[in-house]
Amino acid sequence: MLKGWRERVTGTDLVMWLIGAAILGVVIAGSVATLASGRYAGRHWFDFMIFGLAQGSIYALIAMGYTMVYGVLRMINFAHSEVFMSGPYTAYYVAAAFHRSGFLDSHPILSLVVVFLVAMATSTLIAYLLERIAYRPLRNAPRLIPLITAIGASFFLQYMFRGLYGPGFQAYPVVKALEGQFVFWGLRILKFQALVIVAAAVLMFLLYAFLQRTRVGKAIRAVSDD
Repeated sequence: MLKGWRERVTGTDLVMWLIGAAILGVVIAGSVATLASGRYAGRHWFDFMIFGLAQGSIYALIAMGYTMVYGVLRMINFAHSEVFMSGPYTAYYVAAAFHRSGFLDSHPILSLVVVFLVAMATSTLIAYLLERIAYRPLRNAPRLIPLITAIGASFFLQYMFRGLYGPGFQAYPVVKALEGQFVFWGLRILKFQALVIVAAAVLMFLLYAFLQRTRVGKAIRAVSDD
């Protein structure tokens, strides 16, 4: 059993585990020190927890894409963040157009669905083109070559979107239906934070069901194992 574990674990896996353990240690040490100081009240810690869950849910979805690619291809896709960025960045202009026309306020649910689908379609298309053009021709090349290609693809996508949309900060228009907060026992949760957490949980469950129940998902897990 130990021999099989050694064969499956690579040097990259060990480095990632060590980095994760170091980060976790810093977080725990900082949390204990802050708790001991009594600087924040209980409601403040609840706000921190909800904010962390909302942000962490987004990061978890991104990390799942990283791990699936690495688990199957053993390649670190440095352009994955840029692929993720391309969808929301493009969908922003759809949301802004809906906001100017008043459609976002009159049909908030439909608007959010369309914006969500545009973001998904854009990221999927760019990921597909990137795989076909940059990665697939190098499938049997030494591992360092796809790694360098991924770094180049990352810079290419960054500067492409910088040239298309400019370097300035862009903020999504406010959706009135998501303004406000839920209050439970004196503790508040912003509506958009609740939406992010619930949506991320649903997507994670759907991905889990896809990998566990479908034939394609089982094939992905089989390739990842061997």
